[in-house]
Amino acid sequence: MNKLVFITGGARSGKSRYAQDLALQHSEQPVYVATARIWDEDFRQRIERHRQDRDTRWTSLEEEKHLSRLPLQGRTAVIDCVTLWINNFFSDLRYDVDACLASCKMEIDALLQQDAHLIVISNEIGMGLHPHTESGRKFTDLQGWVNQYIAARSQEAIFMISGLPLKVK
Repeated sequence: MNKLVFITGGARSGKSRYAQDLALQHSEQPVYVATARIWDEDFRQRIERHRQDRDTRWTSLEEEKHLSRLPLQGRTAVIDCVTLWINNFFSDLRYDVDACLASCKMEIDALLQQDAHLIVISNEIGMGLHPHTESGRKFTDLQGWVNQYIAARSQEAIFMISGLPLKVK
């Protein structure tokens, strides 16, 4: 069962919907892993919109950083999303890119030890404007490196464009 599908793309490109549909093709009772911290009311509403997209077949788990500790053995799980997950490390480690990258890689490696069908969602943030702040540039670099790390370990990689999946790997 051990399989990793990596889904990436821009904001509102259809990543979550595609991942959820894919998960339901593989399991009647998939797991949804939310990695977000609630920062403000707008973000709370975004999270609620995502919750409403899932019905009673789904088990929802929330984990900000330590994904490998979750009970995913033998399950199909959507992890949404890498960008917010990385941000939790980035904030907690005071914008230290090297420490964040090492922590993320270690956690990904530990997560992949579980015998599970993982569908991991991320964002391609480096395709837009160049960030004008140092922390923005650091985060964009970090996101790109973590995406590469996950994609290299995946059996499939999908790039979402306007709701359409483009199989990359």
